[in-house]
Amino acid sequence: MKLLRYGPFGQEKPGIIDSDGKLRCLSGVISDINGKTLSAETLNIINQLDLGTLPLIEEPVRIGSCVNGVGKFICIGLNYADHAAESGMAIPNEPEVFSKATSAISGPNDNIIKPKNSKKLDWEVELAIVIGEHASYVDVENAYDYIAGYCVCNDVSERNFQLERGSQWDKGKGCDTFGPLGPWLVTKDEIPDPLNLNMWLKVNDTQYQNGNTKTMVFDPAFIVSYLSQFMSLQPGDVISTGTPPGVGLGQTPPVYLKDGDTVTLGIEGLGVQQQLVVDYKKLH
Repeated sequence: MKLLRYGPFGQEKPGIIDSDGKLRCLSGVISDINGKTLSAETLNIINQLDLGTLPLIEEPVRIGSCVNGVGKFICIGLNYADHAAESGMAIPNEPEVFSKATSAISGPNDNIIKPKNSKKLDWEVELAIVIGEHASYVDVENAYDYIAGYCVCNDVSERNFQLERGSQWDKGKGCDTFGPLGPWLVTKDEIPDPLNLNMWLKVNDTQYQNGNTKTMVFDPAFIVSYLSQFMSLQPGDVISTGTPPGVGLGQTPPVYLKDGDTVTLGIEGLGVQQQLVVDYKKLH
C-alpha cells in the first residue's frame, strides 16, 4: 500500500493511492497516518478495503509528510562506503547515529528554507524506515517485523553548521524544512528487498546522486536491531539510513544550494520529491 497525507499544512488528512494511481481519502477509516495507525492489525484492515468505495480526491493537492506525530527522527551517517570516502571520513565500525529535530519534517514538495547565515546548504537522498511496532532489544532476525514501511527522505544539511561550528552534527541537520518525507509511506509488503532500490537526486538539470541501497554498510534490519539496544523505538518513529555519493560537499569544487534552485529526488518504488530552495531573508 501507498499511504500518504494530503491537504494544507497542519490540516492534512490520511489517504491512499489506488491501483490506478488515484488518491483516495482514508478519513472514514483512520484519523491520520501516525503511530496509532501503523500497527500490523490496522494496516491489515486498510489492506482489505475495496479502495474503489473510498472518496476520490481531486488533484492536484498539497502532499504533506507521509507520517505525523513522529516521536524520534533518527539518522545514520556515513552508511555508504563511497559517500564516506567523498566526505573524507572513515567507514564506521558501528552505525554513526544522530538526530534531526522533528520540527524539521516537511512535505515532499514543500520549499526548503535556506537558513539565516547559511553558507553550505547541501542535499542527501535517503531511504527512511518507518517503525510500526514498539521495539526494544530486537534481534536482527526479527527486526523487519517492527517495520511498517519505507519512504523517501531528503536529509537536507547545512555543512558549515554541521562540521565547522563544534562537533555536534544535529545543528546542521535540524533546521526547519530539513526533513522532507514522502510522498508515500510504502508498506513493507510492497518492498520485499529494500537492499536493491535505485536512488537518485538532481539539482536543477544536473544529476549528482545515482546510487542503490545495496551499497549500504549497515542494512535496515541491523539498524533497527542496533538502535533498539540503546533506546526503544516507537510506532511512527522515522530512521533515515544514509546517502550514496554525490552530495554537494563531495564535488570538486563543492557545490551548495542557493536561492531559486530546484531539488528533485526519488527512490525506486517509493516516489519522487521536488523542492524549491527559498532564502530565509525573502520570508522575513
